[in-house]
Amino acid sequence: MIFLFRLIVVVILGILVCIVGTIFCLFNPRNPNNVARFAHIFSSILTPLFGIKVITRESETVKDLGSVVYIANHQNNFDILVGGDVFQKRTVTVGKKSLAWIPFFGQLYYLTGNILIDRDNKSKARNTLSQVINEMDKKGISIWMFPEGTRSRGRGLLPFKTGAFRTAIAAGVPIVPICISNTNNIKLNRWNNGFVVVEMLEPIETKDLTKEDVKIVIDQCYQLMSQKIAQLDDEAQCLNHQKS
Repeated sequence: MIFLFRLIVVVILGILVCIVGTIFCLFNPRNPNNVARFAHIFSSILTPLFGIKVITRESETVKDLGSVVYIANHQNNFDILVGGDVFQKRTVTVGKKSLAWIPFFGQLYYLTGNILIDRDNKSKARNTLSQVINEMDKKGISIWMFPEGTRSRGRGLLPFKTGAFRTAIAAGVPIVPICISNTNNIKLNRWNNGFVVVEMLEPIETKDLTKEDVKIVIDQCYQLMSQKIAQLDDEAQCLNHQKS
């Protein structure tokens, strides 16, 4: 019953926000500030609806860095929801062109200013790195990426792919890891899903690095994030036990 109630409310609210957001963005299309704006809206509306209490910690240093590549662990779709509260201005994501055709959501996704790439066309897919870097340079934007490349679904932090790190090094911009505690225990059929902790780590500089340093940076970020995620999991567990 709780699941059905949530499903109905989420669908109705999601469609309404997408319609209103699309109309809003038509007057200010492709403005990268729109992504953070609607990420915050979706997060503030839907996390209480799912019974999730989110604790966020942002790094103050990122506000003065300019363009950045943010990397976050990706367990399931709840990561996008709880991470929305730390989404910074002029930050966008990179998604498949086919996303633009999803009813309601796709139109908002495009108009907010996210970068769409053609992953089905192999020749164009090879130019993705250049396309993203050009967008960052031209518009002064930051990129949010999930370096695991897929949802881990309870398997722990998966090995990182190179795309986010090659992008940061080629663009000469810092990498900012974002760590999200366990979201795999969130259940749609219970009212209270407890605490999730989201923490933004300090920036990692790349401006003096070359493509030969990609593996070193990947290993550094992986170690930092895996250790921090373990700490955040323990913290969230303690908070949930205190409230239970």
